[in-house]
Amino acid sequence: MPRSPHLARRRRRGVMKTAGLLATALVATAGALTVSQSAGAAGASGTPGEMSRPANKATTALAAARVAEKLGRGPVAVPASGGVLVTWRMLGSDTEDVSFKLYRGGTLIQQTKKTNYLDTAGSTGSSYELRAVVGGVEQPGEKAGVWASGRLDIPLDKPPGGTTRDGVAYTYAANDASTADLDGDGAYELVLKWAPSNATDVANSGTCTGPTVYDAYELSGKRLWRVNLGTNVRSGSHYDSFQVYDYDGDGRAEMAVRTSDGSKDSAGTVIGDARASHLAADCAVLSGPEFLSVFDGQTGRVMDSVPFEPARGAVSDWGDTWGNREGRLLSATAYVSGSRPSMIFSRGIYERVALAAYDWNGTDLTRRWKFDSNSSTNAGKGYDQQGNHNLAVADVDADGKDEIIYGAMAVDDNGYGLWTTKLGHGDALHVGDLDPARPGLESFNVHEHTGSAYGYEMHDAKTGAILWGSRTGTDVGRGASART
Repeated sequence: MPRSPHLARRRRRGVMKTAGLLATALVATAGALTVSQSAGAAGASGTPGEMSRPANKATTALAAARVAEKLGRGPVAVPASGGVLVTWRMLGSDTEDVSFKLYRGGTLIQQTKKTNYLDTAGSTGSSYELRAVVGGVEQPGEKAGVWASGRLDIPLDKPPGGTTRDGVAYTYAANDASTADLDGDGAYELVLKWAPSNATDVANSGTCTGPTVYDAYELSGKRLWRVNLGTNVRSGSHYDSFQVYDYDGDGRAEMAVRTSDGSKDSAGTVIGDARASHLAADCAVLSGPEFLSVFDGQTGRVMDSVPFEPARGAVSDWGDTWGNREGRLLSATAYVSGSRPSMIFSRGIYERVALAAYDWNGTDLTRRWKFDSNSSTNAGKGYDQQGNHNLAVADVDADGKDEIIYGAMAVDDNGYGLWTTKLGHGDALHVGDLDPARPGLESFNVHEHTGSAYGYEMHDAKTGAILWGSRTGTDVGRGASART
């Protein structure tokens, strides 16, 4: 079995500058994944049978600055009241004069500047082709059949279960999933995390777990590859956060995830030492090397591994000695440079807080910056104890570069602390233009500490200044921001 302390590299081709979005809902069971698309809003405004075309000036400007996914139009057709609803993507790089021709069975049925059409003469047996018209020139088409049930069921290849060293049998169930174009064909594939039945919360010791497994699938159900993290990365929602995105702009996405000795790529290549075990007597993993590994999205082959930051170091530095606090890890993708995406990985929420940003250029992983609440720059400034169980990415200061909103604090695009409200840990936050009446973005947070000045509040996402809120004296466990 091959080993790879330094791993196979690949060269990249050109840089792509298009962006797109497909909104779907993913529902997983043990043996299938369902992709659903709502068809209830057709004809809500504008021309009968169509929804309004979104304004595109802002997305065009963003696409010009940011290297983004190269995606096709992704036409989808589903039964709807009164016919068949056909929807497709608007690309961030589209000009204002772009229009679309929709064909059914080879016959033109509509030309529109919008991104959907309700075909009142369509049926579940209809077939469609969408062609964009750019600069007056009709582009090659993309075809779509009708999802007769209103959804696409994707068969899954469940990994075999096993038995942990303490004699506990486990099986696998489908868990988190991420969409990305893995092979450069302009269409989305899926990366699915399989969680063993004995996966556990980081607060629990004394439980061995099966390894976390990642699969890649075409929407047809064809499995492209399988990656196994091994037993030195404990399985649970706090341990195995992963990112899938096209980080180097070659049109094909990569997967990035924390690995350790014994992790295997799709070809069986072992990362680190295949024979090493870092499980303590109670099955906690509190020692041993950690790596950040990047896998080829098309093949599942590992391309590079570097020491993982933020590093574990001394477990007690994070607030306890059994790993509950050091084992809280999150991740995100952010355009902290303004033009290219970076991967963000974090550690710690309750006490010490640390984040690191990495770039991938097609051959090498490099760390862009690291933030640590314990560093000499940040110690004593109130950045510790501010993390949430989630984070958010937003350009809060409108400079074209993303910041990381980490609970009750924020890290600037350059890795320096931006602000902290010092209101402490919470379980939910929402960031966006939540108050259209005022300029800029806002963040709505709830807080767990009973002594906090606010149990829930909204603050300026650029400065952290509190806009409004209420002292509750209780642990406000959940909160949401929505137009009602």
